[in-house]
Amino acid sequence: MVAANVALAQLNATVGDFEGNARKIEQMARLAAASGADVLLTPEMALTGYPAEDLLLRPAFIEQERVALLALVERLADLPGLAVVVGHTQAQGNDLYNAASVLLEGRVVARYFKRELPNYGVFDEKRYFVAGHEACVFEHAGLKFGLNICEDAWFKHAPQAAVAAGAQCLLVLNASPFHMGKFNQRLEMMRRCVDRAGVSLVYANLCGAQDELVFDGMSFAMDKTGHCIGHAPAYDESVTQVSVNASGAVTAVTTESGDWTPVTSMEEEAEHDHLSMVWQALVVGTRDYVQKNGFKSVLLGLSGGIDSAVVLAVAVQALGADNVMAVMMPSRYTADISLADAADMAKRVGVRYEQVAIDEIAKHFEHALAPVFAGREADTTEENIQARVRGTLLMALSNKLGALVLTTGNKSELTTGYCTLYGDMAGGFAVLKDVPKTLVYRLARWRNTQSEVIPDRIITRAPSAELRADQTDQDSLPPYEVIDSIIAGYVDHNLPVSRLIEAGLDAQAVQQVVRLLRINEYKRSQSAPGPKVTVRAFGRDWRYPLTNAFRETGA
Repeated sequence: MVAANVALAQLNATVGDFEGNARKIEQMARLAAASGADVLLTPEMALTGYPAEDLLLRPAFIEQERVALLALVERLADLPGLAVVVGHTQAQGNDLYNAASVLLEGRVVARYFKRELPNYGVFDEKRYFVAGHEACVFEHAGLKFGLNICEDAWFKHAPQAAVAAGAQCLLVLNASPFHMGKFNQRLEMMRRCVDRAGVSLVYANLCGAQDELVFDGMSFAMDKTGHCIGHAPAYDESVTQVSVNASGAVTAVTTESGDWTPVTSMEEEAEHDHLSMVWQALVVGTRDYVQKNGFKSVLLGLSGGIDSAVVLAVAVQALGADNVMAVMMPSRYTADISLADAADMAKRVGVRYEQVAIDEIAKHFEHALAPVFAGREADTTEENIQARVRGTLLMALSNKLGALVLTTGNKSELTTGYCTLYGDMAGGFAVLKDVPKTLVYRLARWRNTQSEVIPDRIITRAPSAELRADQTDQDSLPPYEVIDSIIAGYVDHNLPVSRLIEAGLDAQAVQQVVRLLRINEYKRSQSAPGPKVTVRAFGRDWRYPLTNAFRETGA
């Protein structure tokens, strides 16, 4: 039985870095050739980077990529017998396509245009691309391979067209971003694909992060029965290899450049693995955003609370302790245990730790405003002054040291507006932007199972902004378990208020959270970007008008 070896290039592309992306593709092609591969499959838009957004509307961007592709064809010409499938964009007249080309011995021997263009959630492909309609099948090493790109394989038309044109194996290029449960969703959809098509499938996915999207890699291969032989590493660049034959069988091939991790079950991920995937998404999202934007170091306000503790632990893992600074900015309301726990945490992870007191600075603000505030009682205004003093200090340190400020607010706070614009929201990257508060606690406990870097008291004490005496978050908010249940239903899954209440959630709490969500849209529109880890994240996933008169019945 004729068999061909297919290598999967799981790479971390950067949007617009055509030379850097091409260099990675070339390096992986040479690794694949040295290990005996016949075909190398790269991810969707591997040469371009994904998503390129409105850069795709710039003629110079498209032209530079065209030149880079031609150069890559020449650079790979000395690899006899290796067909390299490269994802890129392709202009034809006034039309632009999401494309894949097959490069072989200095020539482009086949080209495919993506048929199904996703235009929901984080995807805007119909804004930029024209849909293709033709199947693409090329023969190499005795087998016929059909090309599909990402969304194509989620529907029946493109795979069936490839099989009708003679394909014996589907090669699927992907730029599929992570969210919790996404890998199992991919497996299920690709099982449906091979069940309909009746052929094997090889799936290559991007890894790394681009702005708010994190790509988890985990490229895989399936035989025609839907059995997944394993997956490539999560989040890391790799070159893995499989052997496929005309009967639809797929066999893992072990090489020095990459190995396979078994897929044991389609059941819901175990808690440990589930939290590990989220944690890694935060680490990769932070690392790539910082480094791809030219920063070498970060700093954050360390309060002695759970959110800043988790952000600090993520930052250290992403960038190394030498590239992270923690700043405690105590006020008259800062508890002694907060000071002690912050110092303890900083010592455990080995970062530079500074204290800058804010009381006198905040008093100067209050003194300057006293004539204008005369006759008015103190309220959240004075609390927000403290938060904005802290934000100003962190931004001053950022300017002086050239370090990016990481904000420490979570998704629950952004939903309810329990955050201060130009205060604790000031910064360049929001690590926990899409992490609900209850998940923050679970992540902290999981991280401590690896090594106990977060003091236990930070995890167990009641959360507080410490902007007034004896303050706790639940003075003005429902319990976070309730808030996060409302977020999961109303934000993540678009359920109506009536359904949430029917499901047993407290009606008053639902109405309060939905109202807070509505009136704080202006804050979220000004928040820093942060990695997407849930089904629906604020940012690319959430596009509500700042000005609107809609009020949902019951809210």
